[in-house]
Amino acid sequence: MSDVMFTAHATAQGGRNGHVKSDDGLIDLNLVQPGESNEKGSNPEQLFAAGYSACYDGALNLVADKKKKDIDSEITGDVSLLKDPADGGFKVGVVLNVKVKGVSQEEAEELAEEAHKVCPYSKATRGNIDVELNVTAE
Repeated sequence: MSDVMFTAHATAQGGRNGHVKSDDGLIDLNLVQPGESNEKGSNPEQLFAAGYSACYDGALNLVADKKKKDIDSEITGDVSLLKDPADGGFKVGVVLNVKVKGVSQEEAEELAEEAHKVCPYSKATRGNIDVELNVTAE
């Protein structure tokens, strides 16, 4: 890897019924299987949804700024754990619900598509998982 600008560090133990912690302690969460436990905790899909939403929102605002569009945005990431018929295992799918204030529906859709081209998470997932954009101008 060349030109590394930043590296995040987190350690997981115990898989989906374990624990995850970042090196700075800001993330320090128990992991639980959704629907299988009364314990409070997160899961890999929730953590991925949070990361992807934040990254995509940054890309959307960068694209809008470059196009001199003054927007307010809110991204809700829905990350689903899906059965994978190809190998009998599992895979993930993503729906990014994109709300954009300050532009028309057409402009919001254009900004969202452009952000999807430059967002690092979108680049990482492109061709690997299904990502759907639901764009709403408000």
